[in-house]
Amino acid sequence: MTISSDRSPAVDVSSPKTYEVRTYGCQMNVHDSERLSGLLEEAGYVPAPEGSDGDADVVVFNTCAVRENADNRLYGNLGRLAPRKVSRPGMQIAVGGCLAQKDRDTIVKKAPWVDVVFGTHNIGKLPVLLERARVQEEAQVEIAESLEAFPSTLPTRRESAYAAWVSISVGCNNTCTFCIVPALRGKEKDRRTGDILAEIETLVGEGVSEITLLGQNVNAYGSDIGDREAFSKLLRACGAIEGLERVRFTSPHPRDFTDEVIAAMAETPNVMPQLHMPLQSGSDTVLKAMRRSYRQERYLGIIEKVRAAIPHAAITTDIIVGFPGETEEDFEQTMHVVREARFTQAFTFQYSKRPGTPAATMENQIPKEVVQARYERLVALQEEISWEENKNQVGRTLELMVAEGEGRKDGATHRLSGRAPDNRLVHFTKPDQEVRPGDVVTVEITYAAPHHLLAEGAVLDVRRTRAGDAWEKRNAAEAAQPAGVMLGLPKIGVPEPLPAATGGCAAH
Repeated sequence: MTISSDRSPAVDVSSPKTYEVRTYGCQMNVHDSERLSGLLEEAGYVPAPEGSDGDADVVVFNTCAVRENADNRLYGNLGRLAPRKVSRPGMQIAVGGCLAQKDRDTIVKKAPWVDVVFGTHNIGKLPVLLERARVQEEAQVEIAESLEAFPSTLPTRRESAYAAWVSISVGCNNTCTFCIVPALRGKEKDRRTGDILAEIETLVGEGVSEITLLGQNVNAYGSDIGDREAFSKLLRACGAIEGLERVRFTSPHPRDFTDEVIAAMAETPNVMPQLHMPLQSGSDTVLKAMRRSYRQERYLGIIEKVRAAIPHAAITTDIIVGFPGETEEDFEQTMHVVREARFTQAFTFQYSKRPGTPAATMENQIPKEVVQARYERLVALQEEISWEENKNQVGRTLELMVAEGEGRKDGATHRLSGRAPDNRLVHFTKPDQEVRPGDVVTVEITYAAPHHLLAEGAVLDVRRTRAGDAWEKRNAAEAAQPAGVMLGLPKIGVPEPLPAATGGCAAH
């Protein structure tokens, strides 16, 4: 179909319509949902009150296709909204994201009450498609085969006033046999460095003090122009931006992790001593079957170089247990790498078939009970290492950026929570003076648990920041408006491990 205009339709401002975005999957989907929210608000919609649970004029599902039961989950949620749509004239339902890109017309056939289906390459069309569906009174399905506009050119409703995702590339050039991302998001497309830095400078001007550079294979940045040092140059350029206190990135690939990147991390003060480096398996045989282009020796060599250059770096990883053909010896090789690398945390996934991937049809699928037993052994080992590594933090004095919503028990314990430079989560005693998300406090670590640290003494110092000012200003402005919709996992910073989960599409 063609449309005469891509401009967002106007919504009757005398009675603004509400929207809700439900997000599944990886960091890229979370960032895309920020764009979808921005587009809808630019078109005149307002966020539905928190906890509305589908009681909105527009409900958008931003889907993930890498989980084995992703479609069942979607259709179950759509089914629960069907009677609500009947009882609420004018309500619209839209489905986007990777599953929409994959299944296309199937969604409307299975759920004919859906109004709009759009893909990963044309999220900017959502307001137009909603209006067209309303006017024509029929479902609109529009899936672009290639990226129409880089997502960062779209309006955004960011969930945080002090920390932000900044997308530097989309798509992926790898061919991992367990991953469907290249088929759904396309080949890697890099954003111009000048545009990235301009966005960061704008964010800093608005009060943001921490940014996370985002890409499916973030350190392959520069492949479009054949510059293997483009990512390290970008890190160094971020170091020259006044007011930008913390820079992180996710997720890199060992294949593209160069010595120059390590040097840039070590030599750029605002690049944090943190690295999330997906391992997936410690077995060379399994890595080959996965079409991962590195081997155990190469991986451990990177870890060794990072630790030599940045002694206090916290290194986290992703691991898949039970990949087709994985033997007990293969699994022991993974355990060996975990012991050698001493990860701060490992996000451990039990392999499950991803429809449309080569691994889904491989022989020697591992029985569920075997996968479960290996998974439990690996988690137990990593828990032990995580706790030991966290105990090494006791007695250290750290600067924390105060976080919002990261401490589930903060109210009951009279504590606040923040992130250390290496991204460890720290709960600290609430000081007498006001401390806002985005502000920076100095504390001494007194206790370690496997997944968090405690600073039980008095806060040593409080530094009020422009980021805290931005949070306060935004909070005051939204106090009289409907609460924003929570966009789901992950928040800024590495989330806590989820038990028995399956891998997300950013886990490369």
